[in-house]
Amino acid sequence: MKILVSGSHGLVGSALIKSLTEDGHEAVRLVRGGRAFGSPQVEWDLTRGVIDQQELEGMDAVIHLAGESIASSRWTELKKHEIRESRVYSTTLLSETLAELSRPPSVLLCASAIGYYGDRGDELLSETSAPGDDFLASVCVDWEQATRPAAEKGIRIVNTRFGIILDRDGGALAKMLFPFRMGIGGRIGDGRQWMSWITLEDVVAALKFVLLDHALSGPVNFVAPNPVTNAEFTKTLGRVLSRPTFLPIPEFGVRLAFGEMGDALLLSSQRVAPSVLEDTGFPFYWPTLEPALRHLLRKR
Repeated sequence: MKILVSGSHGLVGSALIKSLTEDGHEAVRLVRGGRAFGSPQVEWDLTRGVIDQQELEGMDAVIHLAGESIASSRWTELKKHEIRESRVYSTTLLSETLAELSRPPSVLLCASAIGYYGDRGDELLSETSAPGDDFLASVCVDWEQATRPAAEKGIRIVNTRFGIILDRDGGALAKMLFPFRMGIGGRIGDGRQWMSWITLEDVVAALKFVLLDHALSGPVNFVAPNPVTNAEFTKTLGRVLSRPTFLPIPEFGVRLAFGEMGDALLLSSQRVAPSVLEDTGFPFYWPTLEPALRHLLRKR
């Protein structure tokens, strides 16, 4: 297949490009002007709202992963605007462009997030659960709706709601490793908030699985079948690293350091089930946390 991938330099995109290429697909990067990755690419300019439309003709599939990082800095009003625009506007532009093609792709996989559900305590959430009412939830709702032009063209749409993606070399786990290895890691707040996680290896495998399942469309939760509380995650990571985890971070400390971002990313609770992936028979490599962490922290 000839597959266009945006966000190809990120954690998921980099691993996906490598895996698609190894499988014999032609992976084409959708990149901002001036960047070169030594592989086939198509340019787009979000500032001017321009994509090289002719280069998109004949793509078999599009996987849209691009978006401003939500964890790189405190959420000022400008940062929140950038988070929303980088997702909603880019998806709208891409969807409208795909809808205008004479030879559109058969499928668009568009990133979303379990932030769609908001802070839901102990409630078990599936793809049919209602959205939340906070900032990230509103972004995810608008992000998913931005694929509508492509759907109206007849392109199959899958909204991939990513949970916390674990990998040794990037994302949340990589940021945790230094303090935990130094023995100064601990639970956040009371530790009762749920963390719905998934390994990067399973994310890539699930993306390819969903890509090829022509009967599957709509939202799909990309999380492992066994979410854990923050307290359980903390104890498990400490056990795998053979380090103590006696220094909790109080809620007021999180809010003081990170503001609204801390509430949304560190203190909110989302207990999410991968109902669609399980119902369609996706085989998780790493369904439970401790074997997953031991695998990730053992690999070179």
